[in-house]
Amino acid sequence: MRRMATIPQLFWNRIDASPEARAVYRYAEGAWQPLSWRAFAEEVVATAERLRQVGLKPGDRIAFYSENRYEWLVIDLAIQLIPAVHVPLHAPLTGAQARYQIDHSGASAVIVSGRELAARLEEAYGELPTNTRWFSLEPIGSAPWEKLETDASGVDIRTAEELGRAVVDRVGTGDLATILYTSGTTGEPKGVMLSQNNLATNALATAAAYPDVDQDGVRLCLLPLSHIFARLCDLYLWLVQGTSLAVARSRETVLEDCRALQPSWFNAVPYFFDKCYRILREQGKAEEPGAVRRLFGGRIEYCCCGGAGLPEYLFDYYMSQGVPVLPGYGLTESSPVISVSRPDAVRRGASGKPIEGVEVRVAADGEILTRGPHVMMGYYHDDEVTAAVIRDGWLYTGDYGRVDEDGFVYITGRKKEIIVTAGGKNVAPVLLESLLTQDPLIEQALVIGDGRKYLSALLVPNFTLLRQRVEAELGLDRIEGMCEDEQVRQWYAEIVERQLASLSKYEQVRRFALLPRPFSIEKGEMTPKLSLRRSVIEEHFRDEIESLYR
Repeated sequence: MRRMATIPQLFWNRIDASPEARAVYRYAEGAWQPLSWRAFAEEVVATAERLRQVGLKPGDRIAFYSENRYEWLVIDLAIQLIPAVHVPLHAPLTGAQARYQIDHSGASAVIVSGRELAARLEEAYGELPTNTRWFSLEPIGSAPWEKLETDASGVDIRTAEELGRAVVDRVGTGDLATILYTSGTTGEPKGVMLSQNNLATNALATAAAYPDVDQDGVRLCLLPLSHIFARLCDLYLWLVQGTSLAVARSRETVLEDCRALQPSWFNAVPYFFDKCYRILREQGKAEEPGAVRRLFGGRIEYCCCGGAGLPEYLFDYYMSQGVPVLPGYGLTESSPVISVSRPDAVRRGASGKPIEGVEVRVAADGEILTRGPHVMMGYYHDDEVTAAVIRDGWLYTGDYGRVDEDGFVYITGRKKEIIVTAGGKNVAPVLLESLLTQDPLIEQALVIGDGRKYLSALLVPNFTLLRQRVEAELGLDRIEGMCEDEQVRQWYAEIVERQLASLSKYEQVRRFALLPRPFSIEKGEMTPKLSLRRSVIEEHFRDEIESLYR
């Protein structure tokens, strides 16, 4: 069992181990600029001191509402050095959703990145306690917002560092470090409470699975840091491993940032790897040797994948390109890592083996259970739901799966996502959706059929490829009305039949609708880790679904 630890301990251990080494790249004035660990630490302790000076104290909840940016790293670690409780809010949240999480967590202060997110909270000012402090990283110039500086200027760094180091002796391993709100793909938001020890031991055990990391390498963070996957597996893993870290400027610039930074590793979700595969196919380069390595900057060693199951065709493709995508498994409630694959221990269809200190077993009904220092403290202000998912120290994950004779974990479906047809047949929609989206003409898919006589599907075309085929075969140069065109629908009927041909009769999709737009985070149809929110999608496309059963 790995010894107890805290995030402040990990932070100062790294600063003391390699103060002058390159730590992080910050994008400023049109270029990526490196900072040493010492320079980065000065910004962290200065920001922590500014927060202390305005009256924030140990145990206070501090909500941070921001997209990914360099300052996210500084703010998170500064909060840990108070030590306060970080309540990160996903940038795509609406103002009402953010207000609920601020209120429910009892946040004493709110920090936003700038004007856009501040504007979403305009109605919240009068609905939250009057002593709530409001800060912005960018100047807003109107009440109640105060500008929060995150550089090292104007602060007595020596004193600030002494205060930051003293925290190591005061913070307890069992102290609450963060509250993360997760509704997953269904349900109301729940505040997951993770302790200092949850986070620190999970980072240490995950790092132990990858012992031969080149400290001259660059880790690129492209997933939202407000989600525990990136926060643990990019930010805190970086502290333990001592590599360099860069936060991608946006989802749209990831490949451009890869060319500039030439990362050795990054974490992503299956959706990203599928998009990159499709890009290479559209360019006619997918089968060229080294195509993936060139796309990712030229120095990529491997990538890690989580958030959803990695389809086997993507596993096979990236492996054939010499850039393995290594699947892992975890939940927000497990800090998050339960199992990981390694370059020397990876198996097709599996999510790796449990990391050090983590136990996994399978319940009689096939549900994956896990026990260890990674299991959350509980749900904030929700003892009843906590008691339902943590029993005798075991976290009931809500996922079906199995563990093979060599210890590899396989996830076969989500309990809440299993479709039970009117005929009593159980269907795992994720499998069908994975098969459907293997065809280049299908960008996204949602399979429906719970309580119905047969399965149907909502299909989002790859509009670029569909336009090309329509122009080439039908002589049309317009996109309007393509989804209703009889010939187009025939193409998709053939695709559906072909892609599901290996499945049983009750797993066939009998009818489908072609949608005119993709599912999106902005409309609440996907989580920040790009999982489908089935109930939201079904509500938004209720009419289309009902038409499939008339």
